[in-house]
Amino acid sequence: MSDLPGHLDQYLATRRALGFKLQRPGQLLADFVAFLDDEDAERITVEAALRWAVQPADADPSWWGTRLAAVRGFTRWLAAFDPDTEVPPDDVLPVRSRRAEPYPYTAADITALMAAAGRLPSPLRAATYRTLIGLLAVTGMRVGEAIALDRDDLDWVEKVAVVRHGKFAKSRELVLHPSTLDALQTYARVRDHYCPRPVEPAFFVSLNGTRLIYNNVHEVFHRLVGQIGLRAVAPRCRPRIHDLRHRFAVTTLLRWYRAGDDLAVRMPQLSTYLGHTAPTDTYWYLHATPELLQIAAQRLEAAQAGPR
Repeated sequence: MSDLPGHLDQYLATRRALGFKLQRPGQLLADFVAFLDDEDAERITVEAALRWAVQPADADPSWWGTRLAAVRGFTRWLAAFDPDTEVPPDDVLPVRSRRAEPYPYTAADITALMAAAGRLPSPLRAATYRTLIGLLAVTGMRVGEAIALDRDDLDWVEKVAVVRHGKFAKSRELVLHPSTLDALQTYARVRDHYCPRPVEPAFFVSLNGTRLIYNNVHEVFHRLVGQIGLRAVAPRCRPRIHDLRHRFAVTTLLRWYRAGDDLAVRMPQLSTYLGHTAPTDTYWYLHATPELLQIAAQRLEAAQAGPR
């Protein structure tokens, strides 16, 4: 048996120590190493990597590219220790990813989603998903950040939520509106009533008293979307839970525009609140919407007209 599993563990540990979560690549690479082990391979070759990457045969080529990209990153690292390692060239099965377009949720959509969540069979489950969706909508938190919250991360006195497991292991404090605090406190009472002895210190809990699972949250949200009749606007614009984060960013910008705030000053604040490393990372969330385009056109017209 080769030492590839040990090398993989070391590679993932090294990257994760730098802040990369590598959830999907880690799963793919574990499967790849198992594939090589079944073939009694002692080293990684481009030929073997390609045979593994193009599975299943009827998959989209972009998925093949994603699989090979995971191997490419691992082999580049491994080649520094094992010169016999072959690194798949960049032009072989290149990833041609097309980023999804944010879904334009309305306030009515959010209300309907929360109402549908409130009709889930279990009172605890209903309260959990109703509150989780509301929190994501009004704070722009990432899903992983919200489900990683522990009870001690809510500071009721200072009125903040402490995000300790943000992207690249960064932490930050989110100031919460009084109405948000009220909703979270109401959920906490319901949670403690139906789950008085939780297994974990998580703020949001499952029926078993454990922390919510990321994939399960997406599955439940997808079902709620179907129940209220939301449909894709375009092939790359489908209702996703992550787009609640986009809506928060856009509505915040619109509010500042209408208040006449200086966006050059405000944008770094939004970037920090969202947990981005720089304002440039925030601009992607601010895709043009009819409201933004209208305000931009009005400002351009005013600037061209000049002082009167």
